[in-house]
Amino acid sequence: MKILKNIKKNTIVLCIITFIVLFILLKDDFDNIVSILFRMDIKYILLALLFYLLSISIKGLVNYLIVHNKNKLSIREAIKHNVITQFFNGVTPFASGGQPMEIYMLTEHDISLAKATNYTLQSFVLYQVALVICGLIAVIYNLYSDLFTTNYFLRECVLLGFVINIIVVIFLIFISFSKKSVVIAKKIFKRVNKLFHNRFDEEKIFKVLDDFYQTERELKKNKKLVILGILLNIVSLVCLYVTPLFVVSGLHETTNLTFIHTITASAYVYIIGSCVPIPGGTGGIEYGFTQFFGMLIPNSQLQASLISWRFITYYFGIIIGAILFDFEKKVER
Repeated sequence: MKILKNIKKNTIVLCIITFIVLFILLKDDFDNIVSILFRMDIKYILLALLFYLLSISIKGLVNYLIVHNKNKLSIREAIKHNVITQFFNGVTPFASGGQPMEIYMLTEHDISLAKATNYTLQSFVLYQVALVICGLIAVIYNLYSDLFTTNYFLRECVLLGFVINIIVVIFLIFISFSKKSVVIAKKIFKRVNKLFHNRFDEEKIFKVLDDFYQTERELKKNKKLVILGILLNIVSLVCLYVTPLFVVSGLHETTNLTFIHTITASAYVYIIGSCVPIPGGTGGIEYGFTQFFGMLIPNSQLQASLISWRFITYYFGIIIGAILFDFEKKVER
């Protein structure tokens, strides 16, 4: 697989950036931060880990419901697939490696390439809609309550990430109307591609557009699946977004951090991370976390909670995903 060729390079880049981020976080108060980490209440850390795993499992459940063929894909296998994709999403820019790997794993269950691609795209569409809904709720709530900083740069980053996600959803809706919409989209792409001196592979892009059109047609036939899939993805995102609350609670510090504050701040953090073209949004995610949670958590506790939260919701997923993937490859051999 082509995606595997870039894994080592991306992993090295990720390790270097992670080291730089950790150095910046720890350099001024290393002893105190390490001391805080060792004093953290383990039951809250385990609770945060539980919600992260619950988030992954619910997303796997959505994939299972989409495939809707128990003979070819069990719910256990669907969840395992989603765990493995945490590794490929985590070590590729814009989490671009997860979908090709998901398609590959589905074909290993005697599902045709066309159907595997269609199922994966359906999952992406439902997730993307849920992501926009959560982001929209966070933006509206913050406008109403004025929770967070008015820092211009942060505001622009959140706005950019939110707009990108909305454009993706609008585009998906647009090409679902009719085959003519796909033809229009292809004509628009051709003109844009000429501006870039035909840098992009038109054949591949047109194949993607046709696949998305077929996916949207399939989804329109099953409205119950669409509603259930979006709702489950929202629950999955909420489980992920709430993890900082448990991590901070484990610091033995009394803060003004509440459930709704945590959900809103986390949604903003991940929106910013989606704009960063580095595996895992590394750098952008950490910056967003310190800015949005920094107003409610003291400095040393903030850095300790960031390190713990980032390990639970990112590096832990990469580790278990890599272990499962390696185990799968050994079994195949």
